[in-house]
Amino acid sequence: MSKIAESELILNKDGSVYHLNLQPEEISDIIINVGDPDRVALISSYFDTVEVKKNKREFVTHTGTYKGRRMTVLSTGIGTDNIDIVYNELDALVNIDLKTRTIKENLTSLNLVRIGTSGSLQANIPVDGFVCSSFGLGLDGLLNFYNLVNNDEELAIIEAFRAHLPNKSIFPESYLAKASDKLVATLSPDMYVGITASCSGFYGPQMRQLRLAPSRPDLIDKLTSFDYNGHRVTNFEMETGAMYGLAKLLGHHCCSVNVIVANRIAQQYSTKAEESMHKLVVTVLDRLSKL
Repeated sequence: MSKIAESELILNKDGSVYHLNLQPEEISDIIINVGDPDRVALISSYFDTVEVKKNKREFVTHTGTYKGRRMTVLSTGIGTDNIDIVYNELDALVNIDLKTRTIKENLTSLNLVRIGTSGSLQANIPVDGFVCSSFGLGLDGLLNFYNLVNNDEELAIIEAFRAHLPNKSIFPESYLAKASDKLVATLSPDMYVGITASCSGFYGPQMRQLRLAPSRPDLIDKLTSFDYNGHRVTNFEMETGAMYGLAKLLGHHCCSVNVIVANRIAQQYSTKAEESMHKLVVTVLDRLSKL
């Protein structure tokens, strides 16, 4: 098997992967991703034990146990560009022999779960509600750098969406990937379920106008009104599309769950976002502990 060059798989002097600063034995098969580095300690405060604490740049990692189940929580920072780094390096930790720089014959599938905050795009999904993403819809363009192949269901939805919202040579080509059925079944009870759109920024890409006018002021209306056989865009944020696309390509299970902190249709913002986040964290940890 061919050896991966040092310029392609960059390792630190201690043999850890370059950005995450992690060794294979320092992660679990359950990895909770959060955008905010401070949220790592919040989640690990619920752990029974913490055996690993590592950090480099915005990437903070704690590994421990919750109700006897080993788990890792890792901050990605904001945006799909960071997801590209994190998911490729997590995959390298389990599926590449870092000493020989060769791909392992027997591959490992990780369980990758995002806990985040998001904005609702449907009037009936209130602030402080929980959304589990059935599909990740990427408006950022990252997966256009990879050969993402859709199944029939994904292809039908993304073709309908592209017809509904043509990019008009302004936006990157949109893409779509489905969540892990196993993780959705585990995490989604009593949650809203729908398509989560991922944008490449917080202001213009999500149609917030301060001093700069967005190029497509109809974007929110287009996202809200999309409906393909009951599949609707429930919310948007900045990571899920890339997570689902990369996980699909790499053979991992992936699911994203979010607290709704803003309803963009009703123009409301949560007054108890921190309390709602704690509630979501405990809900997700309890359900993951049974995997």
